[in-house]
Amino acid sequence: QVQLVESGGGLVQAGGSLRLSCAASGRTFSYYAMAWFRQVLGKEHEFVGRINWSTGTTYYADSVKGRFTISRDKAKNTMILQMNSLKPEDTAVYYCAVPRVVGGTNPNEYPYWGRGTQVTVSS
Repeated sequence: QVQLVESGGGLVQAGGSLRLSCAASGRTFSYYAMAWFRQVLGKEHEFVGRINWSTGTTYYADSVKGRFTISRDKAKNTMILQMNSLKPEDTAVYYCAVPRVVGGTNPNEYPYWGRGTQVTVSS
């Protein structure tokens, strides 16, 4: 099993910044990638971005490209989501997830999830 714990959420004004962390522990295997998703109550999980664990290559949803940056600390098994220029529409619960194999933008490809952290952006 893989345990994922998100932290760093909170309330911020539009235009502000937040930094989320996702700490992974448990089963020791080499993750191919880790990803961030977000969810608004009543809606499906929305892909935010992912990082190739080995190369650090990142891929983002168009809605966050240029504003959000994903990085990782391999030694600490931690993934970071730096969110800048936040907008009210970024308000959601943010989750980190690990895919079964490669992992794309479909949440069904990710069997391991954290509990999420709330991000609220006020206008």
